[in-house]
Amino acid sequence: MAAPGKGRHIFMVTAVITGASSGLGKEYINAIMEQYPSVDAFWLVARNKEALWKVAEEHTDKTIATISLDLSKEESLDVMEQLLKENNPEIKVLVNNAGFGKCTDFFSSVRAEQTGMVDLNCRALTGLLRLCLPYMLDDSLVLNVSSIAAFAPTPRMSVYSATKAYVLALSKALHDELRPRGIKVAAVCPGPMDTDFWHVANVPEGKSRLIDSLPRVSPKEVAAGSLRAAKRGKIVYTKGFWYKLYRLAAKLLPHGFIMEFTEV
Repeated sequence: MAAPGKGRHIFMVTAVITGASSGLGKEYINAIMEQYPSVDAFWLVARNKEALWKVAEEHTDKTIATISLDLSKEESLDVMEQLLKENNPEIKVLVNNAGFGKCTDFFSSVRAEQTGMVDLNCRALTGLLRLCLPYMLDDSLVLNVSSIAAFAPTPRMSVYSATKAYVLALSKALHDELRPRGIKVAAVCPGPMDTDFWHVANVPEGKSRLIDSLPRVSPKEVAAGSLRAAKRGKIVYTKGFWYKLYRLAAKLLPHGFIMEFTEV
């Protein structure tokens, strides 16, 4: 249950999931197992080594490789490139779930946190996707986890919403570009979920009237639903009537008007 073995060239149908130690990333493991029984192996990528081991212990019936990396660092992508070359996996599903957000006034924010969001949410996602593409099978799937924050700018989460807009735009473009290669690409744009995200984002319960008032979506349902939708060729997946309505409003209304109601 460690990293893939050096020099092993066992061709296994593989799913690669980043941010796999908890929350939505963890739920994608179960969803892929249910909907893609042909997947033999899982590469689970996250920073927390101990949490990854615990996740792997829940799935002893599959070949699980735990890869403890901080993907915001360029050297981590170098490690992933080497692992791919050494193991030559046949990737059926790639889930780019690693990412984080921070809620703060940009003027008073910590520079490293703001640039760190760009590094992980954009640069690492783009880099890993490019590294994995040569190993992806025909009729394979890429799920890039974005957010409803991608639909319109979000005051006090300005950088986060900008990074998720990037993920959304990239996913739409690559869906068209990679279609001739038999690779489907979808952006997953969930609303607030009961995960560690809000603690990391510095939005604890009771601190934001907007966030506290919004209905939560289930990570389990988002994972299963987005996987089914992407298999059907859907480019953007949003769970729940309220968030589908917000997506429509962001298309039809001036963003300046929407931002009057969405400051976190």
